[in-house]
Amino acid sequence: MALPKVGNLAPAFALLDQDGKKVSLKDYKDKKNVVLYFYPRAKTPGCTVQACGIRDTKKELDKLDTVVLGVSPDTVAKLKKFEENPKKEEEPLNFTLLSDEDHSTADKYGAWGPKKFMGKEFDGILRSTFIIGKDGRLKHIMAKVNTKTHHDDVLKLIHELGLVE
Repeated sequence: MALPKVGNLAPAFALLDQDGKKVSLKDYKDKKNVVLYFYPRAKTPGCTVQACGIRDTKKELDKLDTVVLGVSPDTVAKLKKFEENPKKEEEPLNFTLLSDEDHSTADKYGAWGPKKFMGKEFDGILRSTFIIGKDGRLKHIMAKVNTKTHHDDVLKLIHELGLVE
């Protein structure tokens, strides 16, 4: 699946969050920048590091009028457990997690495709991040994501892209 093009309107979606509420991209149009990031599975080591980095920079992201939406093929119930307790003795997550069980949204963003892990080939989430402006247009695609620095990379890009008012 091909990636959407920077400059075009970001593909629309409506998914359930960790509380079972419907969230759609249009909820944020003209109000917030959106960081839409796709991750393979809740409560796995890399995904937890990435999510905790976002959690720990939420105040900075709020100041930049930016909301983060994490998308995985996990169920709503699994996302709720991830939100409440990413790792033992850790603070809960403080941003929206979205359930894309049929990976239809991941497909629209080119974030679903062939992967290799431990000698096996299968289709799954391709870890990637999409930065969407308040105008609903795709501003940047991070096709390669470092889970340890993702939060800092996102903050830097928001500044570089001029999405700060």
